[in-house]
Amino acid sequence: QVQLVESGGGLVQAGGSLRLSCAASGSYFSIDVMGWYRQAPGKQRELVATITNVHWTNYADSVKGRFTISRDNAKNTVYLQMNSLKPEDTAVYYCYALIRVLDHWGQGTQVTVSS
Repeated sequence: QVQLVESGGGLVQAGGSLRLSCAASGSYFSIDVMGWYRQAPGKQRELVATITNVHWTNYADSVKGRFTISRDNAKNTVYLQMNSLKPEDTAVYYCYALIRVLDHWGQGTQVTVSS
């Protein structure tokens, strides 16, 4: 069983910053990919950013240059530094982990950006 626990969401004004963290725990050998997805009200869940166990990264075009994903393999933790936040970044942000061929998801953390 794998658990992903997110933290760091909240309310911020446009132009501000937030840092999300997600710690993985449980029984597994290694985590192949970790990342973040988000889902805004009335919209489908979408990719924000992912990072592999060798730190290759991938970003949605909408967040490139503003968000930075990083990972601490020793702590099984992934981070998302979000700068220059916009109201359209408002969503529930979900932590993601790919272990072998199985997807794992956190419970989500709310990020609200006010204009």
